[in-house]
Amino acid sequence: MRDETIAMEHDHATENGHEHSVSGGDSISKLGAVAGINLVGFVAELAGGLLFGSVALLSDALHMLFDALAYVMAFAAAAVADRYDRSPEWSYGLHRLEPLAAFLNGALLIPMVIYIVYESYQRFLNPIDIGTGPTLAIAVAGLVINLVSVYVVQGGEMNLNERGAFYHLLGDAGGSVAVIVSVVAIDLTGLRVIDPVVAILIAGIVLWSAGKLLRGSGIIFLHKGPISGEEVETAVLRIDGVEAIEDLHTWQICSELTIATLHLRTAVETLAAADRIRREVHEALADIGVNHATIEFLHSEHDDRLDAHTH
Repeated sequence: MRDETIAMEHDHATENGHEHSVSGGDSISKLGAVAGINLVGFVAELAGGLLFGSVALLSDALHMLFDALAYVMAFAAAAVADRYDRSPEWSYGLHRLEPLAAFLNGALLIPMVIYIVYESYQRFLNPIDIGTGPTLAIAVAGLVINLVSVYVVQGGEMNLNERGAFYHLLGDAGGSVAVIVSVVAIDLTGLRVIDPVVAILIAGIVLWSAGKLLRGSGIIFLHKGPISGEEVETAVLRIDGVEAIEDLHTWQICSELTIATLHLRTAVETLAAADRIRREVHEALADIGVNHATIEFLHSEHDDRLDAHTH
């Protein structure tokens, strides 16, 4: 018997009434503050690395720039998305700016990493003396900046972007510690090769982070489903009246806005029963991270009573 579509629900919010907002004023303020602090640290370490000849300090400056750019782009994307509402032409607002900013950030860092590796190789071939005293002072200042940034981000309950920033800042702090240790080791042993070795290690960490950023943003752009079909089926098929899920699609607009469309095969015969299932399905999807869902009901048996209410 032919299928009949008996109802369609296309909400721009979950059943709990949450709109398509993925950022808040406090989060934007934190990202802006951390971005500014890290840009200051980047300039200081870049100047110190160039003036005193430390490629390890230059590499740590690159690491700090990586995170500073991430925070600047995340701050700008969140501020724009938070300021401009949805419109008929931009039905999901401007939240797509987040993965675009992340992709650009990751792509721009690759040539910088190549430059650091090249400079480190040159230092292997022709080691030079570095100003250990000033380099140590700048590295300590960089560590202080990292710790201040960690303090700014970790206050209160952290959202997804803030947790990401927190872990990046811990990595930055580790880079500063590595530079400090390398400077002390050079001063004690006279082994100038330690500087380019540490530089390459830090550059490797930055390259790994950039790769993760490119992969994560690329997955969003290529519409890989963030939630498995098995997870959706487990959540939805336990609802009384749902017989099967057909034509399921999940994707993301940004890291915090997940969309789902699905057809539900049911045996309901009244709009009241369909509405009850719709509410429960929205709640189940929200529990597994879906922010917005379009649900279409399919009914195998044509029911004139229901049909009269849905046309």
